[in-house]
Amino acid sequence: MIVFAKLRDVSLRGASLTDAVLRDVNLSGADLRGADLRSADLSGANLCRADLYKARLVDADLSGANLQGANLREAVLSGANLFWANLFWADLRQADLCEANLSDANLFLAKLRGAFLNAV
Repeated sequence: MIVFAKLRDVSLRGASLTDAVLRDVNLSGADLRGADLRSADLSGANLCRADLYKARLVDADLSGANLQGANLREAVLSGANLFWANLFWADLRQADLCEANLSDANLFLAKLRGAFLNAV
C-alpha cells in the first residue's frame, strides 16, 4: 500500500528523521530547520519553499524532489542524491554539496555563493 502523506507547512524544526522514508510526501512550506535527515528517502517529495536551514541531509535520497524556492542555506548535503531534483530559486549559499549527485538537477537561478561544490 502506498501512502501519500501531506505535511504541508508542518514544523519539524530540529527533528531527528534519520533513515526516514518520506517518499512522495508533501512537505511544501515545512519548517525543517536543523533537522537530521541523514540517509532519509525523500525521493519525489514536494519540499517547495521548505526551510531546511542547517539541516543535515548527508546521503539522503532527494532524487526527483521538488525543492523550488527552498532554503538550504548552510545545509549539509554531502553524498546526497539530487538526481533530477528541482532546485529552481533554491538558496544553497554555504551549503555542503561535496560528492552530491547533481546529475540533471535544475539549478536555474539557484543561489550558490559560498557553496562547497565537489559534486560527482
